[in-house]
Amino acid sequence: MQRAVSKFIPAEDLVVPYYATDLMECERITHVIKMGENEILKKQASGFYRDVELKPTSAGPTEIEKKYQELEGVTPSTDKQYSYSVLEMHVDCNLEEFENTNSEKEVKVPYIITIDEGSGEVLSIYRNYKPNDETKKRDEYFVHFKFLPGLGFYGFGLTHMIGGLSRTATQSLRQLLDAGTLSNLPAGFKSRGIRIRDDDQPFQPGEFRDVDAPGGNIKDQFQILPFKEPSATLYQLMGFVVNAGQKFAAITNMDTGNDLQNRAVGTTVSLLERGSRVMSAIHKRCYYSMRREFRLLSKVFGTYLPPIYPYSVYGADQAVKQTDFDDRVDVIPVADPNIMSMAQRVTLANENLKIAMSNPMMHNLREAYRRVYEALGTQDIDQLLIPQEQPVPKDPATENMEVLQQKPLKAFPEQDHDAHINTHRAFMSTRMVQINPQVYSALQAHISEHVSMKAQGEVGAMVAEDPMMQAQFQNDPDGAKIQIASMVARRVAELTLELAQSEAMGQQKDPLVALKERELDLKAMDLQRKSEQDMSGNEIKENEIDERLDIERMKLENNEDQAAERIRIADAKLDIARKKKK
Repeated sequence: MQRAVSKFIPAEDLVVPYYATDLMECERITHVIKMGENEILKKQASGFYRDVELKPTSAGPTEIEKKYQELEGVTPSTDKQYSYSVLEMHVDCNLEEFENTNSEKEVKVPYIITIDEGSGEVLSIYRNYKPNDETKKRDEYFVHFKFLPGLGFYGFGLTHMIGGLSRTATQSLRQLLDAGTLSNLPAGFKSRGIRIRDDDQPFQPGEFRDVDAPGGNIKDQFQILPFKEPSATLYQLMGFVVNAGQKFAAITNMDTGNDLQNRAVGTTVSLLERGSRVMSAIHKRCYYSMRREFRLLSKVFGTYLPPIYPYSVYGADQAVKQTDFDDRVDVIPVADPNIMSMAQRVTLANENLKIAMSNPMMHNLREAYRRVYEALGTQDIDQLLIPQEQPVPKDPATENMEVLQQKPLKAFPEQDHDAHINTHRAFMSTRMVQINPQVYSALQAHISEHVSMKAQGEVGAMVAEDPMMQAQFQNDPDGAKIQIASMVARRVAELTLELAQSEAMGQQKDPLVALKERELDLKAMDLQRKSEQDMSGNEIKENEIDERLDIERMKLENNEDQAAERIRIADAKLDIARKKKK
């Protein structure tokens, strides 16, 4: 078919020894394949099978096939449909032509032997291990998807677990329906001599028929059997059985999104885990089987895929390489085996968002919101979220403007550090910055970042021109890194000392002038504090006024509703009184 194929194999078409417990350790696996005549002739013509005489199998349907046909509601046609049944056996055997000569004893090695069931002829024998594998490990072709582990090879399915409950519920429902039918349509005995005209026709509403009763009371001629109405106890038993099956087959029905009890985060998560224990175990087992199936498909791609395989996508052409599926790459399902429902995924994402919003300084709120949208399955999330601004180099004046707007500053190695430092220091000497401690500290931190980058650039230039340092990098890279870090630290200390000395010289002024400036700063800060207090007080008063208005509005609406209700009641009383008079 020129592509990787993954087919479902029913349990009745895969035969294993009675004592087998697992596919990985099974000594013989027989796959029963139903083929048409044209398909098997193609394989013989291509050399995949031997060109031998074959016999079709015309046996009737098995008991399992009959049950399938009954469930599907189909019946086989009267014409005999002949098909070929091929037995593909994955077995360990010792062939004389290919016996294992590396051991003194006869050791069986894996082969795939295909036999025609009708004629018993061998169609093909293929090696089932890699040619360069010294251990002769069998290549796996089958993956077993188990619902629950059982006592045997196949495990337990959902029918094994709740089949008894299902039969009990069905039987209870039938008994309730039968009791209701017999109660609504009673039956019994009648006297042999009584004759009823048209007794084979059902009664019509309001109809009376003639009865010939040979003496006595007519009710003495009939005996109704004592059928009871449907039992309430039986109805409760059926509800109990149905609830028991639902609890096993699904997670606990809990509205985590509309929880009126306002449970804590840990309680909600614990209830989810407790309610989904059975389904979570099944989900992990299916995840493990799917991972094995993906690995088998990956091996097929790595073996038969061309070096470059082009394929088309919307608006472009892509290509995949054969080396993308070698042993360095592991293909696994894109899923979390610990989360098996969308409700659980959304609940965990919402709880993560609540924790992140409780302390936004330690969390990335954008990423928390993104995970909530991903859990909800929202498309085009980037169009909903505001795009993040990537920092770019800016001139010092723009940085001074942004620091007043409480925006973070970022230094870059390619900038003129001296020009930036001088500009920021001049801006820090203005009154606006000196009376604002947050802006002052942000500029000081930004200047320190420029000092660090300037020192790293100077030391890096010195190291690039020093051949001794280059040789030390090749001989002892860790020691060279430590020495460079020490050089950077010394240069940072020198630059910081120069900045501190120049700032001290610039601050030498008249003490009286400095004292007056300090008084003005304190007054400005006090005025700013008072204005902020006044604004907060005004906001509180406005909120109180709004609340009072809302309360008064609600009272008025309530009074209007009461008045309207009184009017409606009075009108109703008047109507009743008028009717009585009439």
